[in-house]
Amino acid sequence: MKNEIKTTAHSTYRCQYHIVFAPKYRRKVIYNDLRTDIGQILRKLCNERKVEIIEAEACPDHIHMLVSIPPYLSVSQFMGFLKSKSALMIFDRHANLKYKYGKRNFWSRGYFVDTVGKNEKAIKEYIRKQLEEDYMSDQISLKEFVDPFTGTKRD
Repeated sequence: MKNEIKTTAHSTYRCQYHIVFAPKYRRKVIYNDLRTDIGQILRKLCNERKVEIIEAEACPDHIHMLVSIPPYLSVSQFMGFLKSKSALMIFDRHANLKYKYGKRNFWSRGYFVDTVGKNEKAIKEYIRKQLEEDYMSDQISLKEFVDPFTGTKRD
């Protein structure tokens, strides 16, 4: 279950992080044909590393994720894995992007990370509302009715 204390063979933990990262040059490619694929790819890679996605949103030019990362995996190890493997998978599925993003650099170099403690509810709500705020600021009229991370319908 989400937000519960988890255990491994030798530890008990609740390590949650708010992570934000963007495509190179913050190109607004996520809303093109890639949004669903990126969600599936990130979900698959998180499952491989036993990282739980608590909340996530693919905004037009960046990704927000609230994740629970096991203590044996550092945030930097996880982000290195997630960004490098997802870039390779995105380029494999969408070969035409290789020409736009030379050298297979789909994601920008850095990322933002913040630990989640007592503010988890506020961060979840922020991630949910982030897309609506982007719609208003960018005047985007496209509304997604399917969450690319879970595949469930949205209201």
